[in-house]
Amino acid sequence: MGLLNFTREPVPEAVSGDIHSLNQLSAQQFSALTEVLFRFLTEPKEQVERFLTQLSDFATMNKISLGPLKNIVKSILLVPNGALKRNLSPEQVRADFIALGLSEEKASYFAEQWKVNAPTLTRLAVGQTLMINQLVDMEWKFGVTAGSSELEKVGSIFLQLKLVIKKGSQMENVYVELTLPQFYSFLHEMERVKTSLESFS
Repeated sequence: MGLLNFTREPVPEAVSGDIHSLNQLSAQQFSALTEVLFRFLTEPKEQVERFLTQLSDFATMNKISLGPLKNIVKSILLVPNGALKRNLSPEQVRADFIALGLSEEKASYFAEQWKVNAPTLTRLAVGQTLMINQLVDMEWKFGVTAGSSELEKVGSIFLQLKLVIKKGSQMENVYVELTLPQFYSFLHEMERVKTSLESFS
């Protein structure tokens, strides 16, 4: 197996067996399973119970054991999860599935579904990332070191930041002190984040 786009790590050995099992599904079964997967990915994570129920129903309806089906689903989900992190195109997703051993027809179908659902998935991922620690307020002040036990630090400029961060329902104050070079590095990173976020909206 060549290099994959969605990961730089070697994939678990069980994945090839799961993909082989996936190839055994009819086109109709594969499209139904893909629909269940994308519904799970595009809905809030509180819907895990519903997803498991849908998987169980799929297994019963298609006379497939639930245990192996869960393993197949875990293997399939490796690709969209990695593709989301690396912002892969539908063509790259298709190429990865083919490299993993999925038939071209099924890989193309999944890539089409990826093309339709990727914008929603990206928006959800950005939203979840931003909601983990939401910055509510920030105060800052510059200062100059007037006296220090280290001679070279006297006269150096520093920046003190007070960040008010919302963690869940609680507010937390975080205090940070940066030297001038650290501040410019921080500012550069924030500008890169802003540019990345603007490209998603």
